[in-house]
This record gives sequence, C-alpha cells and structure tokens, in this order.
Amino acid sequence: MTAQEAWTAREGDVHVPAWVAEAVEQVAFVARGDARVDKHSGVSQRLPITLLETVISNAERRALLHGESTPVARVSDLYQGLSAVTGKLELEYEGELKGAEAVAREIVREAVGRAFAAHAAEVDEDPVVAWFEEDRVLRLTDDLPASRWLEAMADVPGLLEAVDRLAGGPEPELRAAAGQFVLEGLHARRKIGRSEERGYTAAEPDVREAVGARRRWN
Repeated sequence: MTAQEAWTAREGDVHVPAWVAEAVEQVAFVARGDARVDKHSGVSQRLPITLLETVISNAERRALLHGESTPVARVSDLYQGLSAVTGKLELEYEGELKGAEAVAREIVREAVGRAFAAHAAEVDEDPVVAWFEEDRVLRLTDDLPASRWLEAMADVPGLLEAVDRLAGGPEPELRAAAGQFVLEGLHARRKIGRSEERGYTAAEPDVREAVGARRRWN
C-alpha cells in the first residue's frame, strides 16, 4: 500500500533497495508498539507513505549534488526524514519528556535493525565488528559521493564482501547504499557505535559487554 500511495513516479527513476523499503514499513510497526506513542491517536498509514516520499526526495537531492546518474535511497535518508515521522505521531507524557525527534530517531533505529535482521542474515559481520573493536574509526558523511564511500569502506575487512552480497548490481551508488546499510544495521543492533562527530566507531564498552553476554548465553 505504501508504494502504491506514495509519490514515487518522478522524472528520473529512483531505486529504493528492498532493505530501505522494509525499514520504512518497520517504522510504522515500531511506532505502533512504542509505549511513548499515544495509542488513542494511533499511527496512520500516512506515516510510511510520507516517509517514503521524503526518502526518495533526499535520494534525488544527493544524486543531483554529486552528478550521479542513478539516485539510490539509503538508510540515512530515513534519518533525514525524521520530520515525516514526528509530524505523524502524538506522544504520551514520557515521549514528550524525551522529545519528539529523539523518540523518532530511536524508532527509526529499531526499524533499521529489524530490516537488517531480515535482509542481512547471511552477512558475515564478525570481521567488520572486530575492525572497529580495535579502536578504529570510519568517518563517512552523506555529502560524500558514492565513490568516496567505497574507497573508505575498502579499509574495513569483510565490508565490501557484505556489500557484494546485498547490492544487487555493480553501480557505485548501489554498493555505497549497501555498505551504509551494513554499518547502520550493526549500529542499530548496537554492535558498533556512531556519532555525528566521530563517525562509525566501536560500541561503547558497556554495550559490548551486554552483546557479548547475549552471545555466550545463546
């Protein structure tokens, strides 16, 4: 329904990878189950529709900025579209205290984690996580062209191999989007960290211990 109702027919073709579409849909499901969201107001189907339209618009903007021939939606476009989430949610008192943008960001993060579990189950994430656990940092921003993303990601063992499993094509824009999905998926599942200042890093020590404990338990 989201793809049918959203304004997706633009002048140029915008490719929305399956994992991005999945994450958009999961935002609505996560929001409906979040205790900080007012259940009486509900979460309408307009949320994922508006979010998908915003994601596509941001992909178009990035392609124009870098002169890329193929606009490809990325996970970061969901975070760029947080206003499409906050504008469709009514929050309970706890959510108001947290702040609408903070709640929306956490909802998107969980949605990305669910999409990662659904689409990247066969990815060997251990070499990627291990690289960051050696206190290495990967600084990548959305204002860099796809070619720069691929150059930087080549330094991370196993990351481009994961990209090749997910991208579905050789185009740099597709491969950069797949690489970001892996990084954001690992961040969403708290296996690596990310900050606006430092970029992608190792997970915080307390988070690493919690993840390690779950691995040992399983």
